[in-house]
Amino acid sequence: MAKGPEAFRTISEAAAELGVAQHVLRFWETKFPFIKPMKRAGGRRFYRPGDIAVLATVSRLLRQEGYTIRGVQKLHREGGLKASSAAMAAPSPASAESDARVRASIPPAKPGGAENASLRSTLASLAAAKARLDAVLGLQ
Repeated sequence: MAKGPEAFRTISEAAAELGVAQHVLRFWETKFPFIKPMKRAGGRRFYRPGDIAVLATVSRLLRQEGYTIRGVQKLHREGGLKASSAAMAAPSPASAESDARVRASIPPAKPGGAENASLRSTLASLAAAKARLDAVLGLQ
C-alpha cells in the first residue's frame, strides 16, 4: 500500500525516493543544519514532505548541478535554497484548496497610493528573488 503525498517517510523510504543511500542522508544532516527530520524516541527519523523537497533540492544541486557542500551551504545562507526548494515542491491538492479559500476570503483591494507603493515594493522583491532563482537554475 503506497503512502499519500503528505505522509511522513522513514529514512529508508526517503533514501529510496531520492535515489541516495541512507548514510548519505545522515551525512547531509551533519553538513546542512537546515535538514532536520522529526525524530521519535529511540532516534528513528521521519521526514515530512517539506523535508523531502529540501533533500531533493540538495540532491539535485550536489549531484546534477555540480555544487559543492560549501556551495550549497552558501546558497542556503543567501536564501536561494528556500526559493529553489519552493519551486520544486508541487503544492498538494489540500494546500491548493486551502490557498483558494484564503484568497476567496480576502476582500478586493481598492486602488490607493500607499497600497500601490507597497505592492510595487513587493513586486520588486519578487522580481529580484526570481532573478536569483533563475541564476541558480541557470535560466539566465
